[in-house]
Amino acid sequence: MKTEGLIAAPFTPMDEKGNVVYERIEAYYDFLEKNKVVGAFINGSTGEGVSLSQHERMKITEHWTARSKQKKSVKVINLVGGTSYVECIENALHSAQNGVAAIALLAPFYFKPGNARQLAEFCARVAEAVPQLPVYFYHIPVLTGCNVSMLDFLKEAAPIIPNLAGIKYTHEDFMDFLSCIHFMDGKYEMLWGRDENLLSALVLGTRSGVGSTYNYAAPLYYKLIEAFDNGDLPLARNLQQLSINMIRLLGKYGGISTGKAYMKYVGFDCGEFRLPVKNMRHDEYKKFAEEVRALNMAELFSKL
Repeated sequence: MKTEGLIAAPFTPMDEKGNVVYERIEAYYDFLEKNKVVGAFINGSTGEGVSLSQHERMKITEHWTARSKQKKSVKVINLVGGTSYVECIENALHSAQNGVAAIALLAPFYFKPGNARQLAEFCARVAEAVPQLPVYFYHIPVLTGCNVSMLDFLKEAAPIIPNLAGIKYTHEDFMDFLSCIHFMDGKYEMLWGRDENLLSALVLGTRSGVGSTYNYAAPLYYKLIEAFDNGDLPLARNLQQLSINMIRLLGKYGGISTGKAYMKYVGFDCGEFRLPVKNMRHDEYKKFAEEVRALNMAELFSKL
């Protein structure tokens, strides 16, 4: 069964000293559930996974899966790494023990794989340690610097990773994305990873996306998907433009860390990002909030 709906990439709740506030994760799960989000892609870019320790990532996984076992409505996908396949395997085994729905892998971003075969072999080394779990590859070349074509990756990975489920595709190569959708008669699940281009990905056939803005604006995107499904393309395009207007404020106020300011705006404060990510100054938040209100999309934000 392929996923249909929005998968949020949750922020990691932190206190004013940058310590993880694990106790907020259960309420976070409930917040996503209330807004009809179907999955949580934890320990990823939005979750500052590369800025967390191995112990922190594991403890975060334990809290998300504990709530998932109780409620079962939001499936948990854990990004397990990383630059070291040994560490990835440790995280994968821990994830399996704690009952995640799936794991995800990132391309090594220091010693980078030179081609699709090397990338597939790295992923296979981790995937074979948890044969019972679906495995996704997280393609985000703007951060990893690994520019391997995902179609080439699937061709190499398909024979050696039997539990490969699909790709979280955070890149703008629609030609490659569509070819991956069609590969082996649509065997692999292609999760779109650019919120500002979701409509374009829907046209190509995706039915699910993973993104940070789904944390605080899920109603906007569900309305966009509904408009597309109903053939109301003018409305769908207007809603996508509203998404773009919202996302432009991320860049204006500092980038990825501004997502936590949006969370504060909707009433679920997650603190700030760890260094070296730049955070919004406290005196900027008032101006930011004014610009958000000027978007006139109050009914399209997630409800606490």
